[in-house]
Amino acid sequence: MLTTLALLMSLTAGAEIAAASTQDVDVELVLAVDVSGSMDLEEAQIQRAGYVDALRHPDFVNAVRDGLTGRIAISYFEWAGTVRDSSHIPWQIISGAQEADAFAALLEARPIATRRGTSISGAIAYGAKLFDENSYAGMRRVIDVSGDGPNNFGAPVLPARDAATALGIVINGLAIMIRPSAAYGSLDDYYSNCVIGGPGAFVLPVQEPEDFAIAIRRKLILEVSGAEPPARLIRAADTAVDCMIGEKLRPNYMDRLYPELDK
Repeated sequence: MLTTLALLMSLTAGAEIAAASTQDVDVELVLAVDVSGSMDLEEAQIQRAGYVDALRHPDFVNAVRDGLTGRIAISYFEWAGTVRDSSHIPWQIISGAQEADAFAALLEARPIATRRGTSISGAIAYGAKLFDENSYAGMRRVIDVSGDGPNNFGAPVLPARDAATALGIVINGLAIMIRPSAAYGSLDDYYSNCVIGGPGAFVLPVQEPEDFAIAIRRKLILEVSGAEPPARLIRAADTAVDCMIGEKLRPNYMDRLYPELDK
């Protein structure tokens, strides 16, 4: 009896300690940033500067302070065909300008380099796991995915998106269309149909370099505040968006899919 009582007391104490170590925040936000080879150096630099400027902007800081708890938890990583753990900036609290500036400085100090492949599915899967590694309790959990092309490496994007949203994670998109490719049509339509998901999910397109910083700041403010984004009219297409278009455009895709055709 004493042994059982001691065990119950230890479990209760452990639960109380765990509860005490969990900090409430308005949102747990993961920034998943594209560094795939389709991003040239200029685009990569514009993207980095956009995130740094947005995090330091007074409007972003004020949006954080205006939340119910007045703080958010934020993390960051870069992705291409794979995700390197070395690109991950661990979870940190932002509740004011000093913390926002410190987080922006960590991004600013990172070297800029691109890598091969575009695995949006891998980025979503990696981002979803990060929520299990923190000690925060957010009213919302959001993965913010930026990218300039469709998924073309690793697992298909739809199962990864659906697995994340089934966990209550919202996925928003930033479609970088500064140098659009006609090969797969409109990237914002692709993101709307194949990448984003969850309650209130949205995608913002960026078509001009000078709009990048404004779009990122607007996106972060919407994610932090939880406000509904303005209605976005999606152009009606003659055919449904093909969520495997990136994979199909890869060299030798058909040969890998139907090897018997080579015989």
